[in-house]
Amino acid sequence: MKSLEIIGFKRANLGKKDAVANRLEGNIPCVVYGKGEQVHFYAPAIQFRPLLYSPNVYMVELNIEGQIIKAIIQDSQYHPVSDALLHADFLAVDDTKPVKMEIPVEITGSSIGIQKGGKLSLKLRTLKIKAFPKDMPDSIPVDISSLDLGKSVKVGEVQLGEGLEVLNSPNVSIASIEIPRALRGKQAAE
Repeated sequence: MKSLEIIGFKRANLGKKDAVANRLEGNIPCVVYGKGEQVHFYAPAIQFRPLLYSPNVYMVELNIEGQIIKAIIQDSQYHPVSDALLHADFLAVDDTKPVKMEIPVEITGSSIGIQKGGKLSLKLRTLKIKAFPKDMPDSIPVDISSLDLGKSVKVGEVQLGEGLEVLNSPNVSIASIEIPRALRGKQAAE
């Protein structure tokens, strides 16, 4: 799994007034929890761009005034109008306990249905995976090379490595090959 470092500073005062003051200075108020007591801190907003505005999943190394904490992003809150990041929650990870993360799906192969004129429809972009942090993959490969027109790949059909558990329902479709209107008309005429 890819790693990213965020450098933060402990917050002396907690509350709405101080959070607004932090945001005006270009910082994001954050909290990390999961191991021991919560740590409230702030970090420059620019450090969150590769973490939040990317399809990739990262293990975050929080450096809070010299204290290093391995964590994953748990939640992020945005302004309803400007869509600016307002707050971020991190979950400290323990290498001996499994974590749940949304891992992106990576489509591989060339489908028979697409070669016949079908259109790929991606229903799920991520799968919820439970695994130990060291076993967590960067992406989940989904092979569509055997899909014909009107067929789909379901969550239960995806082969995962050892130690990975999918938490999505096995009957949910990940990707399907849809039949375009023009081909539907040809099939009805035949």
